[in-house]
Amino acid sequence: MSKKIYDILPPKLVHKVENTLKNLGGAAKKKKSRHRAVQNQYKEKHFPLKEILVGGLIIVFLLGIYFYNNLQKSDIQIWPKLDTLTLQEKIIADKMVDTVDLSKKIIPAQYREQIQDSWQEFPATGSVSNDKKALGTIKIYNKINPSTPFTLKTGTHFLSNSGKYFVTLEKITIPAAQKKAPGSVEVKIQAKEAGDNYNIGPSKFSVPKLSGTTYYYSIWAESDEAMAGGYTGTLKKVTKDDILQAKEALTKSLLTKAEDALKSSLSLDDIILDGAISKEVIDVSSDVKPDSTVDKFIESAKVSVSALVFKKQDLEKFAKDNILSQLSENKSLLENSLNLTYDPDSIDLENGKEEINLQISAKTYYNIDNNNLVDLVSRKSAREIEEVVYEKYEDKISLIKVNFWPFWVHKAPVNKNRIIVNLNFE
Repeated sequence: MSKKIYDILPPKLVHKVENTLKNLGGAAKKKKSRHRAVQNQYKEKHFPLKEILVGGLIIVFLLGIYFYNNLQKSDIQIWPKLDTLTLQEKIIADKMVDTVDLSKKIIPAQYREQIQDSWQEFPATGSVSNDKKALGTIKIYNKINPSTPFTLKTGTHFLSNSGKYFVTLEKITIPAAQKKAPGSVEVKIQAKEAGDNYNIGPSKFSVPKLSGTTYYYSIWAESDEAMAGGYTGTLKKVTKDDILQAKEALTKSLLTKAEDALKSSLSLDDIILDGAISKEVIDVSSDVKPDSTVDKFIESAKVSVSALVFKKQDLEKFAKDNILSQLSENKSLLENSLNLTYDPDSIDLENGKEEINLQISAKTYYNIDNNNLVDLVSRKSAREIEEVVYEKYEDKISLIKVNFWPFWVHKAPVNKNRIIVNLNFE
């Protein structure tokens, strides 16, 4: 079969040819780009020495201009001569004023108070006898013949068969005997002396005073129970001195605590002068009376401590204002040179006033006009600056030192902001 011949390529072949041509063109472009990259890489490896040198010279030049115009500095240190001013004043601290009054020589004062109350147990040091006499009951018999009642007065002694004496506590009438039965009556008796040796058992008793009479054997007594309550000893007793000493000890302790509390409540600026503290015992009491038989007792008390206080800053303000009022316009007070000593002249705690003797001491110096000096010393050497300062202030200056910076600078800069003047007082 014979092949067909086309004048025009089929569409599929046309596309194939176009793609082949594009691929050939892309390869050529890639080769060209690769060649340029190699050239650029070669250029990057080349060191720009010339450019760096030029840039460095420019930077150095600009820095030189900056240092010359902006870092040049002159430092002038001046030591003014100091004079000592001393004053003596008598001033009043008054709780009725609120501000410092220089013309009236018055500063404010105020009351401060601390109250303390407490109780404390104290031992009784006295003693009292605690002896007790034995007590009991006896039955007294009466067999007087012919029968008749018999009367015994209060305090009649009865003697036990153990040799112990007891007495009646009241008048007694013993009934008469009835037929063969003796009359009888029960009565209370008490031992003649204190002590537990009178606590005897059931006993028989005679009446010693009837000895030698016909009644001795007709009047007698017997007890069916033991006597009891006899005792000897001592008890603790509160004396007047005990209460007095307890009061003194407790109030002294409370006053000390109140004073310490008052002082600890003050600030470093508060001042209390000697004699400006008032101490008062508001109340004190004991829970027992003198001669009470107890081992211990309680003392209670309440106290107050008050003080008239003034502020150190008010005292310093008065002193400073006083000095400034007496200085001429061309002199100044050296700060922190103020020195004060003071002591009380008289104190009236009731009215809240105290007079104070005040001694004032401070350093003063002649005013130095820094701004004016800066105008005078611009573009001058150290020696010229010293001459200018000494000429202007003469004997009011004790020392002057001039420093320039950087090291190559030998005159004060044109820029007056770069000229620093400092006053020294040490």
